Amino acid sequence: MGKHKLANFAETKTFRNFFQYTYGETIHGVPNKGRWCSNFFQNDHPLVLELGCGKGEYSVGLARKYPQKNFIGMDIKGARMWRGCKASIDEQLNNIAFVRSPIELIEHFYAEAEIDEIWITFPDPQPKEYKAHKRLTAPRFLEHYRKILKKDAIIHLKTDNDGLYKSTLEVIKKYNHQIIFQSNDLYNSDFKEEAVQFQTFYEQKYLSIGKNINYLKFKLNETCMF
Repeated sequence: MGKHKLANFAETKTFRNFFQYTYGETIHGVPNKGRWCSNFFQNDHPLVLELGCGKGEYSVGLARKYPQKNFIGMDIKGARMWRGCKASIDEQLNNIAFVRSPIELIEHFYAEAEIDEIWITFPDPQPKEYKAHKRLTAPRFLEHYRKILKKDAIIHLKTDNDGLYKSTLEVIKKYNHQIIFQSNDLYNSDFKEEAVQFQTFYEQKYLSIGKNINYLKFKLNETCMF
């Protein structure tokens, strides 16, 4: 990690809305689990996660637009979060936090039915088939999400990767999840909701070279996948 990234990450750790724990601390109990809204946000608003949040642009954009919702951006790479953390602190956005952790540990951070909505924005597509289990829309991850999501909660996927989009569609159909909206070319569709209102750094880059953006909005069924 370069000096600039190290400096950014060091500053990130000083922000009041940034959380990270050792593996042992995580396993033995994250203090805010089941109490993010009451303990940290100090309200009873809906709680929305962005997984693989990167620089946090999407979470910050949503937090600006929806002050009556709480947002948490979650990623394993802490240095990337500096931009979103700093923007939220500078703008005094009190409805957003960031968590550094592997997504596999998500159930240690959030209690059953604590989460109202999940965004997965431009995650690592893990294109090689032998790494399919690492995709954030793989069945094992969806099962983690089911345990923390409220009934009928929405999951959003935005990706420039056609393979990830197609493999996620296959998972949704195989396990009888409910597709609410799908498009393999979002910005040439008639969709008008949040998915077209905010763009990440990488999304802007892809759009500038004419790359199509895939989008899925879906719900999980009530049956365990394993």
